[in-house]
Amino acid sequence: MEEKIARLNEWFVPQFGPIRFRIFVGMLFLPYTGMCISFAVIGSLLSPTIAWDRVVAIIIIYFAALGISAHAADSMGSKSKPWGNRFSNLELLIMVVCGLVVAYGIGSYYIVYYTPLLLPIAILEGFFLIAYNYELVNGFFHNNVWFAISWGSLPLLAGYIMQTNSLSYITILVSVAAFLVSFIEIKLSRKYKETKQNHELKSTKHLELTLKIVSITTILFAITHFFFRIFQITF
Repeated sequence: MEEKIARLNEWFVPQFGPIRFRIFVGMLFLPYTGMCISFAVIGSLLSPTIAWDRVVAIIIIYFAALGISAHAADSMGSKSKPWGNRFSNLELLIMVVCGLVVAYGIGSYYIVYYTPLLLPIAILEGFFLIAYNYELVNGFFHNNVWFAISWGSLPLLAGYIMQTNSLSYITILVSVAAFLVSFIEIKLSRKYKETKQNHELKSTKHLELTLKIVSITTILFAITHFFFRIFQITF
């Protein structure tokens, strides 16, 4: 019960509405989901030419797969039950399936008709979604490194592949930067959760502020880059 109440006071959880609504929005981890989507958008915008329908598609894919499916799977698979039992396992399973149907339905269309190179990324992301969130192999994949690969590097590569059906050295280099930012985020996030559980108010506030800066900066960078490409702004 304590963990459930504490989660409702997270900075990214709305402080209004019915408790199930608040928990559902909280489960989406919108600032961190926004970071993952931002990496996919940044990858797309690295392409010399932009197909804007594919940018929209990659946003929907990662929102459905990560924001909904992965976080619902995490709630099911986590031993600590971070969001309590307000949603049954059946309801969480429905969220997982619906998110994956949307993500893989859209992804399959582009894989079949335009970007077959996206298939390996889709397979890897599906694997990590299950292995990380259900803590398979005694939790071997449930750590900071695999998190940063699956929700940092791979989304950025997926965004670029979605546009070009290819890879480039610069994209691989930028994917390393996405890995590092994601690694920092998840490491800070785990420390933040620990200090909050231990009621270390000063450290918790400091880490919360840092997490806000990391997530908001990443999202704003993607939005800025997005508008630069739309209006063809160059320096």
